[in-house]
Amino acid sequence: MKTVDRATRPVRLTPLDLLALGLIGLRTRKVRAVLSALGIAIGIATIVVVTGIPASSQRNLMAELSALGTDVLQVSPAPSGTGEAVALPAQAPAMVARIGPVRQVAAVANTHTPLRRSDQSAEGDGAGLAVLAGSPDLLPVLRARMHSGSFLDATAAKLPMIVLGSATATRLGIPDLRPGEPPPQVLVGRQWFTVRGILAPVPLSPDLDVAAIIGWESAATYLHFDRRPTVIYVRTYEPAIEQVRSVLQATVDPANPGQVRVSLPSDALAAKRATANTFSALFLGLAVVALLVGGVGVANTMVISVLERRPEIGLRRALGASRGQIRGQFLTESVVLSLLGGFAGTLIGAAATAGYAAWLGWPVVIPASAALAGLGGAALIGVVAGVYPSMQAARLPPAQALAS
Repeated sequence: MKTVDRATRPVRLTPLDLLALGLIGLRTRKVRAVLSALGIAIGIATIVVVTGIPASSQRNLMAELSALGTDVLQVSPAPSGTGEAVALPAQAPAMVARIGPVRQVAAVANTHTPLRRSDQSAEGDGAGLAVLAGSPDLLPVLRARMHSGSFLDATAAKLPMIVLGSATATRLGIPDLRPGEPPPQVLVGRQWFTVRGILAPVPLSPDLDVAAIIGWESAATYLHFDRRPTVIYVRTYEPAIEQVRSVLQATVDPANPGQVRVSLPSDALAAKRATANTFSALFLGLAVVALLVGGVGVANTMVISVLERRPEIGLRRALGASRGQIRGQFLTESVVLSLLGGFAGTLIGAAATAGYAAWLGWPVVIPASAALAGLGGAALIGVVAGVYPSMQAARLPPAQALAS
């Protein structure tokens, strides 16, 4: 009797055998398999994209901050409760420059003078554009660049010459300065100023993009400027930035230190980029929904597969296949189907992330954790989606399955 039991005992299937059996349904129903795996692929691709793009953006931000420097402090007056224009003491930049770890100091001041393209344009055409008096060290302190032309040197700072911010130049219809051509002029108050240069966008101080800069001495001569700055930029040694920050208020205005505000422009830039990435959570939620939909699709495909392949199940049971082997076959098919969708989704998501990052000039960063989590999630969905159909297939009596 024991000999008979051993002879009729089902053969144990190896993992390769289960894989071969699981691929039968996928090879014979290719279109259905592709459509079922599509939902999984979309979900995994979305997960890779919504983690890869912020990671690439973060890497680019770190490189950008390293290039611009995280050692710049911005000093400005605290908001006035009366709404009146407030400025810092005229001697404040010189006093700040005396602080030991401070390397460079630059200042700008709002002259509150209207800016127009010409005397024929309407009074309100320059609304929102500020005319600032600026010190010669402004560009190196902010590590700003010129789009065209040149900045104000010691001589030009005394003459009626002006440098336009990037947005200001576009607004006034002066997108570029061409060598060999007469430089354009703009009207500042009632005084004509010659455009000497156009700034490239300034990440550490976006206010300069919608401004025009004239020399400190020029502002005093032509616009009756009182030499009181409204913003001071301080570049210091990075290890000592907190110590410098702690003494800036009292140094700038010893009589009213509470009326002075000190901030890190690099922190504002980082916060802006973080705010731009807040939609990642929303898309991650959409990715989870897509995975759930894909899982339902896989489960539906497996249920239909069991119904269509009853004769095959009955024949295998009649030839000695155990219920466990039938369960393993259909569970393997479900997992393989989900993993194929997961691999396809990972490749699609990586390609989309790389394309988007390359388009924006960012370094391509695809977190390995996101890809592994996506594939693990796909395998888990395959197991969950395949449990019921595989149990349903294993419960079919051989005679009933063959009769169908």
